[in-house]
Amino acid sequence: MRTVNLTEWESSRPIPLSAGELAELVGLRDELKLTIEPAGGPDGGYILKPGSTVGALDLGGLSVAIHPKLPIGRVLHLASWALGSPKTVAFRPESFGFKGEPTLVEALVPALALAARRAFARGLLHGYRTEEEALTTVRGRIRVDEQIRRRFGVPIPVEVRYDDFTDDLLPNRLVKAAAHRLSRLQLRSPRSRRDLGFIRATLDNVKLVEFPPNAVPDVRFDRLNEYYREVITLARLILRHTSIETGRGRVRANGFLMDMNVVFQEFVTRALREELGLTEWTFPPDGKLPRRGIFLAKRHGKRPNRLDAVDTIALKPDLSWWEGPDRRTCTFVGDAKYKRVQNEQVPNADIYQLLAYTTALDLPGGLLIYAQGEAEDVIHHVRHAGKQLEIATLDLSGSIEDLKAGIGRLAERVRALRRSAIELRQAA
Repeated sequence: MRTVNLTEWESSRPIPLSAGELAELVGLRDELKLTIEPAGGPDGGYILKPGSTVGALDLGGLSVAIHPKLPIGRVLHLASWALGSPKTVAFRPESFGFKGEPTLVEALVPALALAARRAFARGLLHGYRTEEEALTTVRGRIRVDEQIRRRFGVPIPVEVRYDDFTDDLLPNRLVKAAAHRLSRLQLRSPRSRRDLGFIRATLDNVKLVEFPPNAVPDVRFDRLNEYYREVITLARLILRHTSIETGRGRVRANGFLMDMNVVFQEFVTRALREELGLTEWTFPPDGKLPRRGIFLAKRHGKRPNRLDAVDTIALKPDLSWWEGPDRRTCTFVGDAKYKRVQNEQVPNADIYQLLAYTTALDLPGGLLIYAQGEAEDVIHHVRHAGKQLEIATLDLSGSIEDLKAGIGRLAERVRALRRSAIELRQAA
């Protein structure tokens, strides 16, 4: 299999592609956020430039690897935190059995294997699960209603309900499904294949379940399963971003793809929520109103997350703080942007978007957060509108302690903007 190595937001050198390979990549441009342009010149080929999507994709005889600009360990940390666990996975490329910078998939396999070995060393997680079956012998309790409904007058089989002590539980199913997904991808390291084989062999009695990427279940942790947290976080991360036979039309591909825009936005939202000591009810994702707030807004004929008077232009800010007994009062609004895309037609689209949020929600200001390197910290005072639009940056390349300190500084700016909004409304 031929491998094409690309880097996030960077144009490649001219790459020769067959007509079939070109057609496959064109069919997957949306998933990869990929631009394809003819290179020109005597040698021909094509210039490939990925967007914010990183990971790996196998297209039959062609493997496309998109490397992130950040270190892979930091990417895993951000994505894990976005899922609800601030744990990070430390790794060294030289310990993985191959040279050079690993792809995300090549880093995830040993990370998952190491977390699994740590968890399994303390004992495979077991628990009771309620089963309902038709058996030739009585076990547990007879389901009399079902026995009469299904088998009236027939003594066997018997409809029963019982509790089974088993390792076939959701946490183990998630780990096994993640190992199975990774095994379907192109792996260079024999050690990686052995590691995945170890996980699947250990969980041999666990049912293999295919979890859709957009419906990976969460796991509640307690003192009995807390030691599974790291491996479950990685398994959910893998299942959420790994797709089997994705694509459109005749184009089919196996891949692990992660949109850094989404990862950054989810990470900033969750990290700020935890730093501010808020709940998802008051600091929701994507500016979603709590259900009670939506109900009351419709009842009173006014929805605060709409720009126009007739409620046709919906707004979905990444960051928002809702207060009051019915959670219909917004005291802070902001957006998180991993990458500032230059658009010649709308050169300040992010600022215009933030201005729309502050106008619709009647706030004196808002906060726009970029990954460091995309912008400089600055405050814009909007003429004739009385709005203060602040731009802040978050350094993702430093240590974990530096990253947490950066979140703390952003939380202070959020609190300051909230205080300004409350004071203005009290003075009105």
